[in-house]
Amino acid sequence: MAEIERARVAEREPGAGQDYERTIKFFMAKRERAWTGDIVVRGDERPWSQSRQGHVKTYINPVHEGINSCLKDWMIFIHDIRSHSGKHRHQGGLVIYVLEGDGYTEVDGQKVEWEAGDLLLLPLKPGGVEHQHYNKRPGENCKWMAFIYLPYCDEIGFWVEHRENSPDYEAQ
Repeated sequence: MAEIERARVAEREPGAGQDYERTIKFFMAKRERAWTGDIVVRGDERPWSQSRQGHVKTYINPVHEGINSCLKDWMIFIHDIRSHSGKHRHQGGLVIYVLEGDGYTEVDGQKVEWEAGDLLLLPLKPGGVEHQHYNKRPGENCKWMAFIYLPYCDEIGFWVEHRENSPDYEAQ
């Protein structure tokens, strides 16, 4: 019987070929999260926090630890507008659903009124939109929920320029 000569094949050095493997691993992890992540994000388990922009409860935000939702590419939060929010500028293209109360938003100096059940859409404009949200009846509930799809934000070059603090932040 003839002897078989075997040569040992060494693993390839990390290089361009490993990018493909890292890409596959990234998409597999994303799929795993989509399949096994939380389907319900419970509001009573999410804390309220005070920022320069206002009093906010975050449901999904990729920069927050401890949120394992099946969707990762969204930022979703409730803003409790006590008197008025901070003022800032960023590109539009996001959706705000008014949960309760009534108020208005100044968008580039123009007053736009809204009430519970309305949908507020910030426009896409060169240079973004400067805006600030107001509660028409300070002391009464006035809340809205924002839905921001982050891959879309990447494509439009989303940024935020903070202009003015919320009075609730100043009171802290």
